[in-house]
Amino acid sequence: MVDIFEKCFNYTDAKEAMKAGIYPYFHALTSGQDTEVIMDGKRVIMLGSNNYLGLTSDPRLKEAAIKAIEKYGSGCSGSRFLNGTLDLHIKLEEKLASFVKKEAALVFSTGFQTNLGIISALVGRNDYIIGDKQNHASIVDACRLSFGKLLKFKHNDMEDLERILESIPEDKGKLIVVDGVFSMEGDIANLPEIVKLAKKYGARVMVDDAHGLGVMGEHGRGTAEYFGLEDEVDIIMGTFSKSLASLGGYVASKEDVIHYIKHNSRPFIFSASIPPANAAAAMEAINILESEPERIKKLWENAEFMAEFMKEGFKSMGLSVGGTKTPIVPIIVGDDYKAFKMTMELLDAGVYVNPAVSPAVEKGCALLRTSYTPTHTKEQLEFALEAFEKVIKNYK
Repeated sequence: MVDIFEKCFNYTDAKEAMKAGIYPYFHALTSGQDTEVIMDGKRVIMLGSNNYLGLTSDPRLKEAAIKAIEKYGSGCSGSRFLNGTLDLHIKLEEKLASFVKKEAALVFSTGFQTNLGIISALVGRNDYIIGDKQNHASIVDACRLSFGKLLKFKHNDMEDLERILESIPEDKGKLIVVDGVFSMEGDIANLPEIVKLAKKYGARVMVDDAHGLGVMGEHGRGTAEYFGLEDEVDIIMGTFSKSLASLGGYVASKEDVIHYIKHNSRPFIFSASIPPANAAAAMEAINILESEPERIKKLWENAEFMAEFMKEGFKSMGLSVGGTKTPIVPIIVGDDYKAFKMTMELLDAGVYVNPAVSPAVEKGCALLRTSYTPTHTKEQLEFALEAFEKVIKNYK
């Protein structure tokens, strides 16, 4: 007989990394998310956060969350489908739909769950999903959960996308799914060409804008706004855990589409609803985006300056940063072990970065993911570059 726990007993990779002193995960923070944090009891510069607008410590979000707890309590004790819908959820959905210029929106409890819920509900046994090879893991798992057939095209390669679309029978449903901003590499989906091809071959387009909301576009409405294609993208998915400094996710589309997902998405129907504090914080973050458009402008001015400042510094050290066009700047190192070791050495030097290894990136393409917010200072980044300079000497 085979013990199902055998794989657990035989799994040694993480423990070996711990013994070697290069295990880079689960570091405990004893402070809030900011440009500097207390991690493992030590103050470090945070270059690994998705706090793109610097709102996690904003007193207005904290106050909104506290007031929501005082009024509604700490949780909803049920699913949205039954007893877990608050008027707060409905107001948030109306606010989101208006903000991203869609007819309706639906809020999920997490971003990962949102992708599972959208794709598994919409894509049936006779349908096709056409996805970028660098799509987020939640999209990959959502495709597995659906009964449709997944076809992957080379990253941002429009010729390969068209080749795949040509091969699909005309009588099959087709959904093209891409990240708006690719979370590891920091580059942007070629939405103009994707929309053209979708129209040509009768496909619908879904954009995962988890890293685009609050960052891309003149008003921070995301990648579709950035390209002027808000009316052309059929489904926009986003999360609250990045720019909106909360937790949860949403889908926005035509009212009929949202109505269908609301009544057919198992991850939505059978999950407890987003807690009041998270809903209130996300709504306050959107209020700030709408009332302070200068924050987006400042973000891009600061992020562009900081990203260029850091990219030039990294390049001067002989490091490769890829083709990023966002506040995300990857340092491509190739080898997983090297990524782990550099991460730990940087942490020892007072800088936290995110190591990204397979399957988060393609095998042999391990990278150190850094990201920048409007609240980083030049002094902090100079300190970070000095730390990189010290660490990189060991690898030349």
